Amino acid sequence: MSESKENKVLITGAAGMLGSQLLLAVPDGVETLGTDLREAPGVEALGVDLTDPDQVSQLFRERGPFSGVIHAAAYTAVDKAEEEPELAERINGMACGVLARATAQAGIPVVIVSTDFVFDGEASVPYEPRHPTNPLSVYGRTKLSGEQKAFEAHPEGTRVVRTQWLYGPRGKHFPGTILGLLEERDKVRVVSDQFGSPTSTLELAPALWDVLLKGSEGIWHATCEGEGSWYDFACATVEFAGIDDREVQPCSSEEFPRPAHRPPYSVLDCERLTALRGAPMAHWRDALKTFLGS
Repeated sequence: MSESKENKVLITGAAGMLGSQLLLAVPDGVETLGTDLREAPGVEALGVDLTDPDQVSQLFRERGPFSGVIHAAAYTAVDKAEEEPELAERINGMACGVLARATAQAGIPVVIVSTDFVFDGEASVPYEPRHPTNPLSVYGRTKLSGEQKAFEAHPEGTRVVRTQWLYGPRGKHFPGTILGLLEERDKVRVVSDQFGSPTSTLELAPALWDVLLKGSEGIWHATCEGEGSWYDFACATVEFAGIDDREVQPCSSEEFPRPAHRPPYSVLDCERLTALRGAPMAHWRDALKTFLGS
């Protein structure tokens, strides 16, 4: 980032699972300002509508100058997006364009957090950043729209970072859901034919800071190492939580239908990020063990 600007970074979605972790992982010498329309205990964030160019311009004018932006705010209700495509597009698509135009005018970089759902899951090897996209759901299409709008508005400063299967200390997440269900019952069924890389926000947040501070424009993939199914993820959660008397049973996606179509295989190739940082992110099992305190 330019050394001529004050080292102050705007974090959107500051009350969310990822945004809140970004605020906790701020590098030394960097000041942050968070925005979020929601409120969360212990998080200070301005209520700014990121789809409104006037509000974003006012934010940059009154609270800047900023040296960069990490855009972690998003519409993440994957299944509900099938019923609310216009709202999902407004939040996931339009807001990226508005922010990218503002950062282009300010001459600063913007990191757009995106998703594996931009792919159709028909691959058999990890998706490289340049692989053709083909989203299968409203959520995936709106996230891809956000990528495209950002690149159109600020091609030299946009850094899209795709990730997947996020969980973290704040908010609702898969390990917590599994453990909660197993407090109520002895068995739980989990799909075993969808494969990806479970990714802890404890691992992702520092990686996003590295992309902003040391990376360059273009598409990046950022996930924990290794791959597994949701069933594998659930089994590891049970193992590391020390509740081996509970049972996780595999099932197919057909046995557990959802409104939004999920890519069956969406592992991401993260070699570009590994080269930038000099080492890969932690293996997903190790990251999960750390998260659960094992």
